[in-house]
Amino acid sequence: MNTRRTIRAAAVQLTPVLFDRDGSTQKVLDAISDAQRQGVDLLVFPETFIPSYPYFANWQAPARIGDQHLRHFEQSVDVPGPVTHAVGAAAAAAGMVVVLGINERDGGSLYNTQVVFDADGSLILKRRKVMPTYHERMIWGWGDGSDLKVVDTAVGRVGPLICWEHYMPLSRYALMTQREEIHCSHFPGYIGREGFADEVDVTIRHHAIESGCFVVNATGWLEADQLTELCPDPDLRERLSPDSSFTAIVGPDGRHLADPVTHGEGMVVADLDLRDIARRKLRMDSVGHYARPDIARMVIDPRPRRIVEHADLGGGATTNGQPSAADANHDLDSRLTAIEETLQKLADSAGA
Repeated sequence: MNTRRTIRAAAVQLTPVLFDRDGSTQKVLDAISDAQRQGVDLLVFPETFIPSYPYFANWQAPARIGDQHLRHFEQSVDVPGPVTHAVGAAAAAAGMVVVLGINERDGGSLYNTQVVFDADGSLILKRRKVMPTYHERMIWGWGDGSDLKVVDTAVGRVGPLICWEHYMPLSRYALMTQREEIHCSHFPGYIGREGFADEVDVTIRHHAIESGCFVVNATGWLEADQLTELCPDPDLRERLSPDSSFTAIVGPDGRHLADPVTHGEGMVVADLDLRDIARRKLRMDSVGHYARPDIARMVIDPRPRRIVEHADLGGGATTNGQPSAADANHDLDSRLTAIEETLQKLADSAGA
């Protein structure tokens, strides 16, 4: 747990080595070394940087992406495995908290995954994007609510989300209720749609203001030859906008703490005064004195979604000693029913 009042954070905008797990991993290790020389305590990388974001699924017809899809799968990351061991060792050597986006390979499936390493190199969180977006659904499976959480680190309470998960307000609120201090976000960058960078800017600044926390956001970048490989259609390539990367750090008041990086590779570095969180929340704490749980509240299902559940052998427990799925669902339904009945009584009282 962090007892310091000021920490140095950085977000790095990088070009991946396409379809090359080892090459992209080396760029991560080099960036950690570079950040260490600048005294960085927390470093955030772009979405699914290893081996790279699956841009090909967005820019090519589904029937044409088979070869690149397979290469992408073969170069994705097992967790734990050599990549997480190497990054963890680098984080420990630098005494740095690292938040990294990877393509996680689990059996025959891929997931858009964030991994968080504490400053001692330990892997303290692995979470999966809960809803792949549009073309991404051809590539990645779904995450669940079991890892929608904030973790204590050497720099403070860190909460991560990925790209358009920020357009799921309840997911953001779930992290806000856990008192996140530094929100770490990833977007792919160079998605090719005009105005995308502006959307990222609005999104991260809004979350900073609403949650009263810092936001450290990283996006990726592509070079011209990579764009040609991923988008072989010259007419479509001509229409793609390069103005869709936006790597930035924002304070709890919504202001940028350093100039964002929007083109090419680069690193945004800023010192975060954690007292700024209290300064913001004295005025507006959206999960405290500025919340109205008597009017609106949310329910989170934190159970992992498993393909196999052991059969109930009696006594309400499975063979591994955990409550059966049926019992857990019944318990949740009972609590929801009780909440609904309480809300109805309040409504009846108000109308009396």
